[in-house]
Amino acid sequence: MTDDVRAAHPGSTGRPHRQIHLAAHFPGVNNTTVWSDPQSKSQIDFSSFEHLARVAEEGLLDFFFLAEGLRLREHKGAIHDLDVVGRPESITVLNALAAVTDRLGLAATVNATFNEPFELARRLATLDHLSDGRAAWNVVTSSDAFTGENFRRGGYLDRADRYTRAAEFVATARELWDSWAPDGTPRPFTHRGEQFDIAGQFTVPRSPQGHPVVIQAGDSAEGREFAASSADVIFSRHGTLEAGRAFYDDVKGRLARYGRQWDDLKIMPGVTVVLGDTAAEAQERAVEIRQQQLSPQNAIHTLELVWGVDLTDHDPDGPLPTIDPDPTSTLVQGRVAPGDPLALAAKWRALSEEKGLSLRQTVLEATGRQSFVGTPSAVADQLIEFVDARAADGFILVPHLTPGGLDEFVGRVVPLLQERGAFRTAYTGTTLRSHLGLRVPAAVPS
Repeated sequence: MTDDVRAAHPGSTGRPHRQIHLAAHFPGVNNTTVWSDPQSKSQIDFSSFEHLARVAEEGLLDFFFLAEGLRLREHKGAIHDLDVVGRPESITVLNALAAVTDRLGLAATVNATFNEPFELARRLATLDHLSDGRAAWNVVTSSDAFTGENFRRGGYLDRADRYTRAAEFVATARELWDSWAPDGTPRPFTHRGEQFDIAGQFTVPRSPQGHPVVIQAGDSAEGREFAASSADVIFSRHGTLEAGRAFYDDVKGRLARYGRQWDDLKIMPGVTVVLGDTAAEAQERAVEIRQQQLSPQNAIHTLELVWGVDLTDHDPDGPLPTIDPDPTSTLVQGRVAPGDPLALAAKWRALSEEKGLSLRQTVLEATGRQSFVGTPSAVADQLIEFVDARAADGFILVPHLTPGGLDEFVGRVVPLLQERGAFRTAYTGTTLRSHLGLRVPAAVPS
């Protein structure tokens, strides 16, 4: 179903709901994963990826989403030991998962700064064929010289240039995917641009869904414009219904200038879900999980990312630093730095003063991911409310446990969404585009 198809359900008030899109993010790439929990397993063993993927498909989710880490992060010159950025290469893992799933979409995060169009387009097209049309590419960019040292070019791109390269990269990949004629005959391709100057013949035929689905994550003005021009799905992050609606209207409002319709781009914020048999139990669990995610030591490390100075001597239960951040610091490398540390520090100080929060409490308050907390019934209602209000088209679920963090949601919330008529009761198509209600790109005629 497209997101404009609505369905009523027995026992409802009669008001139909928009259909919710759901995806699963494999945890383990950052410090939101609770590694101290006895249920937490490996982020490298294939059994972990397989477990989460099978549960996601059992829950009829649209796709399974893998993040990427291209270099082990450093903190004060040593490997950062409080979160994990290393894992097997995404497309390789997804090729293996294609063999143990039938309908679930398979989304790989791959950097457009440190790859080349022909090579990456070929790998993604291969995954699309092996999975019968279920591949997706989450396009990310990098302006990080630290990560760039791992690659032959040894460099990186300025912030503005990385989106220029990414947009041409996606356009070039689509030219390659379109270079086979509708009758299955390969045709020569030629691309002459500012970023890429290539010519030849693409080696992989068109896939069952035409092109892999393109996902983009980013909230900057450049990121929003890139999503409007080039993406099928945007992975966003907004903490309130009002902020979600503002983002939704802004990004969807940019589509017309590129000849696109509102349904051509799905907006799916990353969220966490905490369930309990009662509202109080769910809130208690949410506080416990958040405190596990942000230990006192990790609160100091998070603050050092913003301030850029060694804060080892600060008390996590004490006040925020009185000194100003150092915007030129390289104390923390490999983690995304704030756009304006001085402005962010001022915002956090105002929050701390307004609510009387300690250093750790301020970080907890300021960095908490948008979450849905409550009983399964209440969470189902909240998810429906966001989508009905056009604050999102769906959600990318980010569990705090590897790999069983999705089990409870699929077992307790998905059936309620189905009962309320807001989520599918069976896959109606075989490709990821069909799950998302996206059009199949027209083949380029001979």
